[in-house]
Amino acid sequence: MTIKRTASTLTSFCTLALVGFITAPLPALAADSAVASRHAIAMHDAPKYPEGFSHFDYVNPDAPKGGTLRMAVVANGYDSFNPFVVRGVAAAGLSNYLYDTLLESSADEPFSAYGLIAESLETPEDRRYVIFNLREEARFHDGKPITAEDVKFSFDTLTTEGHPFYRNYYADVSKVTVEDDHRIRFDFGDTNNRELPLILGQMPIMPAHYWDGREFDDNGLKPPVGSGPYKIGPFEAGRSITFERVDDYWAEDLGTRKGRFNFDNIRFDYYSDDTVALEAFKAGNFDFRIEASAKNWATAYTGEKFENNTIITEAIEHQRPAGMQAFVLNTREAKFSDRKVREALSYAFDFEWANKNLFYGQYTRTKSFFENSELASSGLPEGRELEILKQYRDQLPEDVFKEIYEPPVTDGKNGLRKNLRKAMQLLKAAGYEVRDGKMVNPDNGQPLSFEVLLHQKNFERIVLPLKDNLARLGIDVSVRLVDTNQYIQRVRQFDYDVITQVLPQSDSPGNEQREYWHSSNVDVQGSRNYMGVNDPVVDELVDKVIQAPDREELVHRVRALDRVLLHGHYVIPQWYLPRDRIAYWNYLERPETTPKNGIDIDNWWFNPGQ
Repeated sequence: MTIKRTASTLTSFCTLALVGFITAPLPALAADSAVASRHAIAMHDAPKYPEGFSHFDYVNPDAPKGGTLRMAVVANGYDSFNPFVVRGVAAAGLSNYLYDTLLESSADEPFSAYGLIAESLETPEDRRYVIFNLREEARFHDGKPITAEDVKFSFDTLTTEGHPFYRNYYADVSKVTVEDDHRIRFDFGDTNNRELPLILGQMPIMPAHYWDGREFDDNGLKPPVGSGPYKIGPFEAGRSITFERVDDYWAEDLGTRKGRFNFDNIRFDYYSDDTVALEAFKAGNFDFRIEASAKNWATAYTGEKFENNTIITEAIEHQRPAGMQAFVLNTREAKFSDRKVREALSYAFDFEWANKNLFYGQYTRTKSFFENSELASSGLPEGRELEILKQYRDQLPEDVFKEIYEPPVTDGKNGLRKNLRKAMQLLKAAGYEVRDGKMVNPDNGQPLSFEVLLHQKNFERIVLPLKDNLARLGIDVSVRLVDTNQYIQRVRQFDYDVITQVLPQSDSPGNEQREYWHSSNVDVQGSRNYMGVNDPVVDELVDKVIQAPDREELVHRVRALDRVLLHGHYVIPQWYLPRDRIAYWNYLERPETTPKNGIDIDNWWFNPGQ
């Protein structure tokens, strides 16, 4: 479809509930007129920063501008400058640097957002709609003003031609009204979704005039017009991309931008192998690195440059939710449709051995989809959480109520052997039996076997011990290593048995939970329902999370969702680290205060005196 500039030629996502608004009673309309504008909004409680605040507490407002930040990306290139569609592999940095949003979230609150493109917003107590009042000075990189028509264009385009994520994220919007050039209203359907004003504020705003006559999902490597602090500069297709700071960036002195985006240029170079990238970093070919490998952290950061602090290493504590990193089992495959089979496989993963022998004891076992936060379930359900779960008692396995979820451990004598015996019991309870040394389904004679799909070679050392343990149960596991682009495409199409995936979470879960767990996304290619969760109880719990009226109730509802997912055994949990392991050359400097969300390189600056 060719995108035209005029709204009448767009396929609008928002055509429902017109009658409801036309026939709304006069008292409601009168109440609308009394809604005051505000500079910020919090999911619950009140925003931390007052109107007119000069900068966030975790930045240096006097940070100098200048220099070039060089970064590495370990992937097999890119072929697109559009990060909002399923098609292609987008270049690094586009979402962060090229486009501004209506609101900007702070990094030291659970979920509060402050005006960026929008100078203010208006929403009633029940948040059944939101109005954004745009700044007249807001500009795209070509100098044209950002208008309400651009906001509507962005919404319509993302929800009709963008990644499926956006259709889910904004699904509760029923109507969009452009009231004037700098004022736009979003009405919401039959929902108590208090998060909608905030997540609409996260929407990247694109220029309707640029996309007039262009194919949104097929722009290739033609640099688009943006609105953010950087624009696309020199690039070498698939190998590098440089973002250039916009000299006359319209938002530079706003409180949400002061002290941030300090480098004149940010360059990303692509490496096909992480070992090569690490050596390139130590040779001075790039400046900053977040280390993901425990082995590298323990053994590779040594030598004169580290001893004399030419290169600095730090492990910085953070308080952000760790989410879930795990072996993800694709339940769309018949072999993983039985919960007992999925649980059995978890008994073959020896985390304690891996942590000691591969990770130098650096990691902690993950026990929740909302790990490292108050949202994580623990113990047996009680109080309000138990009340929520009792509504579905006849639809849930009894162990949700009677068994504390704990990933299998192998501490103690014969720990792994004991776990494998338990796995064998579960497999037999699921109807499997061993024939000629192979675990088979007696109904069809098919052996239980599967493939683990990887795109990082260093993960082979983690998968191969699991493969060996499963072989002792008669289960054949193959490991396939593919390049990053092929991996991305196969994951988008759910073309895998097992993958390793990180499922990140925030302090304030909401609409994005539909993308992870809701049955409506089981067959939507590109969705993040990697496991193929298709459970009416999960669907209802997701809706409850989205509609939580306050923080206390949100916590109870998320814990209930977490517990049901854990007892579904959709994944084999791996590990997490409550620290950011970083290495950087000493000409980079960072603020004294690190927010709870951890390190953010966009708050750093270049010290030419070093």
